[in-house]
Amino acid sequence: MHDIRLIREEPDKFDEALQRRFYPLPEGGGTWSAVVLDLDAKVRDAVGRKQEAEQTRNQSSKLIGKAKASGDEAEAQRLMAAVAEAKATIEAAGEEEADAQATRDDLLARFPNAPYDDVPLGEGEAENVEIRRWGDPVELGFEAKSHDVLGESLSVGNAGAQMDFEAAVAMSGSRFVALKGPLARLERALSAFMLDLQTQEHGYTEVSPPLLVQDRALFGTGQLPKFGEELFLTTAGHYLIPTAEVSLTNLVRETILDETQLPLRMTAHTPCFRSEAGSAGRDTKGMIRLHQFNKVELVSITRPEESDDELERMTGCAETVLQKLGLAYRVMKLSSGDMGAGARRTYDLEVWLPSQNTYREISSCSTCGDFQARRMDAKFRRKDAKKPEFVHTLNGSGLAVGRTLVAVIENYQLENGDIAIPEVLQPYMGGSDKITTVS
Repeated sequence: MHDIRLIREEPDKFDEALQRRFYPLPEGGGTWSAVVLDLDAKVRDAVGRKQEAEQTRNQSSKLIGKAKASGDEAEAQRLMAAVAEAKATIEAAGEEEADAQATRDDLLARFPNAPYDDVPLGEGEAENVEIRRWGDPVELGFEAKSHDVLGESLSVGNAGAQMDFEAAVAMSGSRFVALKGPLARLERALSAFMLDLQTQEHGYTEVSPPLLVQDRALFGTGQLPKFGEELFLTTAGHYLIPTAEVSLTNLVRETILDETQLPLRMTAHTPCFRSEAGSAGRDTKGMIRLHQFNKVELVSITRPEESDDELERMTGCAETVLQKLGLAYRVMKLSSGDMGAGARRTYDLEVWLPSQNTYREISSCSTCGDFQARRMDAKFRRKDAKKPEFVHTLNGSGLAVGRTLVAVIENYQLENGDIAIPEVLQPYMGGSDKITTVS
């Protein structure tokens, strides 16, 4: 949510931020700052008239008794009429204020966050900028197979394929998968490894959060009201979380934290649910883009002056997962048009996939400034300060478990179709160093 005071003070800066986001202009032309400030003027005008009428009502009410006591019935009647008129004005102005404020705030809630000045200008991924690379893409020495071909060729006794798309589609439709046997355990091993790394080495607190949330939680993190088509809504009125960012960040909603509690770092492993609206025809095969997937999420709550450094730290925490797994990757700074709506700066980690001969996204780490905090009313108080301030929020994937599984399968595939298990995962796999074609 944008600060209306900043729009009043620097309307041109607000319009420039939306232009850098390639946000469409209002129908009929003009600028969004003019639209917002026109609604804001109606709010302030209604507030002024209401306050003036309240003052008239209060003053007149006090004088009615005196007029009656002095026997001036005409003056008493005039004052009572003034009170009645003031009450009508208060009611009408109050309704105008509420309507104008609701329209203004609904509009403000739909605008994307303002990108930082160092964010590359661009409408999409073509303008993203590579920051660094780690590791060399694996050289297999034979033609790489895709993860879905490998997974379907791995069997587990009489239970069939370890990566079973056919059965999942039969029960749930497209973009679902059922993992069995060693591959299911490998997915669990990845989740446990990621959580252990983030909690034991990087100081994140593990949380087991709700998977069902109300609309106010999704409003707080920015998925609503604009991106409702990407969510799954239950008949009971709850939404399935698209990411644990929603649950973790909302743990501080409507609170005033003590400065000593910051930075607050939390992590969670949860299923995530996304409709993938607008992705028709993209990654229809395999596990890259599913309606249901597992992810280890990282969330940080900081003081404003700490959030830039915290983004670098968080990105490094996510990178460590890939480094320990021995997976080559690159770090991309996203362009202004490719970032999520709530972000001010985003780094994507892209892991090497041999079958596609390219890097694919496996994590996004973003700083949101006070954008989410304003929507959630999440604040902190500095020592000896009278007024609390909005916190800054950050979120990142540490990592998307399904895509990490894909990367491990493809990068550690052997020519006979077996999958070698990275050394750091072997303790989680009962000491096994390989998944064989027949288990």
